[in-house]
Amino acid sequence: MRRNPERLAEKLLQIRNGLGLSQRGLIRRMGLADDLTQAEVSMFESGRRVPSLLVLKEYADIAGVWLDVLVSDELDLPEKLPCFPKNEGVKRKKVGQKGRQGKDKNSS
Repeated sequence: MRRNPERLAEKLLQIRNGLGLSQRGLIRRMGLADDLTQAEVSMFESGRRVPSLLVLKEYADIAGVWLDVLVSDELDLPEKLPCFPKNEGVKRKKVGQKGRQGKDKNSS
């Protein structure tokens, strides 16, 4: 059984939109004009296909995030892209957690 990140497609689309790029622009920015098509990017963004590890690394590089952020469903992308220095992601809050300043309601 092969399990893929549930939120990967959403994050890939968020990166492209956050950078203000068309699918073609994204491909050019990643330097993959000879290796990747708009149809493939569309399949990645809709969840019908999972990109290769090398393509995921290019997405992470242009967004300024670590690869972990893309593949972990527990991490969100930062609001502003691209990030410099590279961003380690934002720990996703669990539903029902409330508190001030991002603290767990059980912390002091």
